[in-house]
Amino acid sequence: MDEVPPAAGTQYGEQPREEPFSVDGATSSVYVHAPFCARRCFYCDFAVTVDRQGGHEAWLQAITAEWRQTRHEGLFSFPEPLDTLYVGGGTPSLLGTRAMDGLASVIGLRLLSNPGLEWTAEANPESFTPAIARAWREAGVNRVSLGVQSFHEPSLRWMGRLHGSAGAAEAVRNARRAGFGNVSADLIFGLPGHLARDWGGDLARVLDLGVEHMSLYGLTVEPRTPLGQAVAGGRERVASEGRYRDEYLEAVERLTGAGYLHYEVSSFAIPGRESRHNEVYWSGRSYLGLGNGAHSFRKPLRRWNLRDWKEYSTSVVKGDSAIAGHEVLDRAALRLERIWLGLRARRGVSLASVPARAAAVTERWMRRDWARAEAGRLRLTVEGWLLLDALAIELDEAVTNRKDME
Repeated sequence: MDEVPPAAGTQYGEQPREEPFSVDGATSSVYVHAPFCARRCFYCDFAVTVDRQGGHEAWLQAITAEWRQTRHEGLFSFPEPLDTLYVGGGTPSLLGTRAMDGLASVIGLRLLSNPGLEWTAEANPESFTPAIARAWREAGVNRVSLGVQSFHEPSLRWMGRLHGSAGAAEAVRNARRAGFGNVSADLIFGLPGHLARDWGGDLARVLDLGVEHMSLYGLTVEPRTPLGQAVAGGRERVASEGRYRDEYLEAVERLTGAGYLHYEVSSFAIPGRESRHNEVYWSGRSYLGLGNGAHSFRKPLRRWNLRDWKEYSTSVVKGDSAIAGHEVLDRAALRLERIWLGLRARRGVSLASVPARAAAVTERWMRRDWARAEAGRLRLTVEGWLLLDALAIELDEAVTNRKDME
């Protein structure tokens, strides 16, 4: 078959211009990990510890110690107030009513003085009580992310979730009564068929909540989890690739049809309500992570903290380092990461950064409706997003002529 000509607006060059991948120096985003969970979910491979009470005082003590170490180190500087602060987990809503106010005292008023600050905290519906919602809002939290996952009772029990089918709606009501105008909800798709989960029904119910943002995650089987062990032992079967694809495409159609912008492979938002914190990750900008298992990045350095909560907290409170390891990304690693992060987001990658020798690859993607060239940028379609990892590697190999060198 003859190669098709580049689409309108497509430009390739033998001397591609690399897009800026990070802003060196100043950091304007901080992630803080809260590891406590009332129960570990069946599929979970996160850095969590089972503790129904949360233990906010020990958590604040450890975060305070690491924050002071980081400021003394000087690698991450904060000349301006923060743009985003994200408290994830785990289950931050288990920390009680005083934790977010305590965290604000640790970070300091100057860094939290930005009137446009996006301060997100994650919550599970069963622990996001009216008292928690009010306390968070009074502390300065202005965005809440709810781990809904499903409205189907058998699926919730299978996953190990503690809220019932009505829990999400009650949590959203609590958020609205406390004054939250920016609420996100997570859903998981690709659950095993024997659960008989009605995916279309779950989409309808999450739309009824009227939240400003939604994140969709396909069920992933991690070897160290109970789910991974059950799959390896033949006691559980995951969804077929066909059903995984169909559920993703159905969600895209339903959510975009309801007015949500599909701005990243797994993220949907009412226009103007996109997650600014996640955009920091996707654009390769500098960020600091605090807490066990948290990652930090300042080009070209990425580092990560001790994963175990007890080991981490004991270490930092004693004055020892929280860092478990690091890597310095070379040009090849930065290039691949830039391609992958660009393709996973709606902005795509600049065609000016794609050399002419890679044109055959991108044009084949467009013929297969995996990508489109618009206004000088290459963007993946929904079908292309289903192949994100493979396409990113393929484009990187074409850009570097790696196959020609083998």
